[in-house]
Amino acid sequence: MSNSVAPAVKTANDEIPWNPKVRQKKQPADYVVDFLIGLLVVAVVIVVLYPLWFIVIASFSNASLVSQGGVTLFPKGIDFAGYTKILDDARIWTGYKNTIIYSVVGTIVNMMVTLPVAFTLSRREFKARRVILFLFTFTMFFAGGLIPSYLLFKDMGILNSMWVFILPGAVNVYNVIIARSFFETSIPEELHDAAQVDGLGYFRYFMKIVLPLSSAIIAVIALYYFVGHWNDFFTGLIYIRNQEKQPLQNVLQNILLANQMTTSGGGSDGRSMLERQQAADQIKYGIIIVSTLPLLVVYPFLQKYFNKGVMIGAVKG
Repeated sequence: MSNSVAPAVKTANDEIPWNPKVRQKKQPADYVVDFLIGLLVVAVVIVVLYPLWFIVIASFSNASLVSQGGVTLFPKGIDFAGYTKILDDARIWTGYKNTIIYSVVGTIVNMMVTLPVAFTLSRREFKARRVILFLFTFTMFFAGGLIPSYLLFKDMGILNSMWVFILPGAVNVYNVIIARSFFETSIPEELHDAAQVDGLGYFRYFMKIVLPLSSAIIAVIALYYFVGHWNDFFTGLIYIRNQEKQPLQNVLQNILLANQMTTSGGGSDGRSMLERQQAADQIKYGIIIVSTLPLLVVYPFLQKYFNKGVMIGAVKG
């Protein structure tokens, strides 16, 4: 009598193991969905990028052609008169110098405060961390207001100085929470155990192990802080009276307002008023480029860190 066993017969209910290397054949409906998704992505890109592109080409196109709608995709009648008027103003270079100083020093101070605070709040053995985090979070929803802030800064003696741009915003609670989440989820606790075995305290562990492993979150938070300082015009508008200490954003605002007042000034010649309005519009486009160009230059170098850092907290595990 034979001991052979009959081969098992697969039924329709048997599960077929999924092999990720096997390319699944697309159905006609899949091609339709892919086409619609691609079309939607292209439309979103056009909606986002075209206004930026228009500002760039309008800033050095003929002002009359821009006002008449003759400039759409490509510059026409190349004219750098707007940039000439902007860059010939000595206040521009003073504003650039001030803004670079405020942004760089402010970002350094922000990082020196934010990262240690976030690391401390990430340590589970620190019993008071939940109370402190609650107090930090409370400040995100409730503040003293403009007048109490002004009186406080006056008593501190930082009005009309560089420190009014730096000290009041030394800590951003949102960035502290992001960094805290990174330290909790992305730095293995086993590293701290090994560091303790080697005799490292918290400070040396933070400086020698945690920071080198946190390049992504450092780049993201530094970019957030730098952009915030660079675009800050409200602080200079309220707390700075010395023109030599005005940041770039306030200098550009003053130039724009001066040109608008010149445009709305007296004069019976309608054509002359139209030309002044067109020149003011060209200066307005040029101001946008001058104020954003440094950020556009810096961002590509931080993009790889930014794409990685913004995913912190989005995936658990």
